[in-house]
Amino acid sequence: MILETRETFSKLAAELRTTPATGKIVIEAGCLPGVTELCAQEGLSGPAAAIYDENTWRAAAGRRPAASWEVVLPKKDLHANERGVALLEERLPEGAAYLIAVGAGTVHDLTRYCACQRGIPFVSCPTAASVDGFCSSVAAMTMHGAKKTVPAAAPKLVAADLDVIAAAPAYLAASGFGDMMGKYIALSDWEISHILTGEFYCEAVADLMREALALAAGAAEGIGRREPEAIEKLTYGLLLSGVAMQLMGNSRPASGAEHHISHMIEMAPHGISSTALHGEKVGVGTVLASGEYRRLAAQTAPAWHSYRPYEREELEAVYGETLAGELIKENQNDVAEQVIPQRLAENWDAVREIVSHIPAPETLRVLNHHAGAMTELEEIGVAQAALPVLQDHSPAVRNRLTLMRLRRCMAF
Repeated sequence: MILETRETFSKLAAELRTTPATGKIVIEAGCLPGVTELCAQEGLSGPAAAIYDENTWRAAAGRRPAASWEVVLPKKDLHANERGVALLEERLPEGAAYLIAVGAGTVHDLTRYCACQRGIPFVSCPTAASVDGFCSSVAAMTMHGAKKTVPAAAPKLVAADLDVIAAAPAYLAASGFGDMMGKYIALSDWEISHILTGEFYCEAVADLMREALALAAGAAEGIGRREPEAIEKLTYGLLLSGVAMQLMGNSRPASGAEHHISHMIEMAPHGISSTALHGEKVGVGTVLASGEYRRLAAQTAPAWHSYRPYEREELEAVYGETLAGELIKENQNDVAEQVIPQRLAENWDAVREIVSHIPAPETLRVLNHHAGAMTELEEIGVAQAALPVLQDHSPAVRNRLTLMRLRRCMAF
């Protein structure tokens, strides 16, 4: 499968006044050794540096793309944070004309971030269908302990070798499936924000994300059985999700309350932590958000009051002093302060209608079970007692309007 991205989305790109940076997406068995030739077709030339971690170095044995330099990062304690950036930067040669990321989410975030800092292109070679960020133009980084989405380089080319991806451990595809299921919440949050605040909403981009989501959801049982066709559909869906983010220039179509739950856990506030993969946490966050959103929407005429912005003392009690300082900066000019009780009351039926299209938690659990994905907090090592804290304080990780954040306008 070869998708000529700029041609396929040219009309939409013109409407949005953006141009996808990714010119071509190749999803084919055995395409990894030919990456250099594909790069040349996309106008990339000069010496390249290929970046791996120890696991992806082994996974690509015998089929690694030709590169002037190969950088293999240690897998242990490798994260998309200041330490990971410093580790890659000290090993990257100065003469690299472009970078090739051969790996999963962490390798890609570090590579795209460093490519952006250097002002050079990068090429994406996913080794597992584990996340939807391969095509993204932003990097999910943890800086000073706080989870941030920062501008980064989108890949000029994506070469997804299905032989490598299909051979990856099953839990990685299950993680990617969890990441995709999160779009049910993300798209609903985006549409709700559009109704309540006038935030720009593009139906064509939303439809693109729905197409990606439908591909993944429809392949759930096949993903669980490790069927190559199902893994291909999941891979395509994940890459399509990244293209949607490119077209918007941000992660809005792909990230809502479910990602904020994941990001909060990744920040490891007092008493809450998990070693689960990002997509595993997103999958669980999706089930939790679905249950809470449906509970809220069951109220036909809730009592509304003015929004309560996050205060430093409140955040310090949950996140600690250092992280609270970062979150106070993030929540300056809180997006929810513009939503007055009258507007909520006038538009509540429309919000309830949007929520009605989110699959019920039971349905999501079945889909996740078929794909081998996680559904419960305990499965990712988080106590069920943490649920109220996650609901109340996960919106603080990102100044973005979600229904979860609007709980602070409701009287319980």
